[in-house]
Amino acid sequence: MGCKRSQVRILSPRPQLLHRTTSSVPRATLSEGGHMPAIEQLTRIEPVHLARLQAHGLFTTGLLLERTETPTRRQTLADQTDASPADVAEWRDEALLLNLAFFGPTEHELLAQIGITGVTALAATAWEAFESAVLRAATDLHYAVPDRLAVRSWWEQGQVLVEA
Repeated sequence: MGCKRSQVRILSPRPQLLHRTTSSVPRATLSEGGHMPAIEQLTRIEPVHLARLQAHGLFTTGLLLERTETPTRRQTLADQTDASPADVAEWRDEALLLNLAFFGPTEHELLAQIGITGVTALAATAWEAFESAVLRAATDLHYAVPDRLAVRSWWEQGQVLVEA
């Protein structure tokens, strides 16, 4: 019942499926090389603290989130960088925002325009108010209006992250 070597087919991923998978995702979600956003994208961090974080090997928001998962780890990072625990909490809050799906630098600017600098503020905003503010900000800044499904996704992700 054996198979002859010539009858065995090796299956490989179909390139068109891989292409479709990545090309259907908005460009804003794919940072350069598919990496986490750089820590320099945080807007609520003083240059001295940024340099100290980098000295501790934290170059991406993903690494920052990993190093601040628990209150103890947040306190340790605050001690290591001579920052307050409140500073570290702010950085984490904004890093969570920067790591939302379908979210990039343009979307970060849109939300900053409406006063949302982290997931805590995002989650505290009612859906209808959030949606209309984002659409208004896009118009004011002369940006393309973001897809309503993406906007809803940001809001829902914010709700989940704050509840966690």
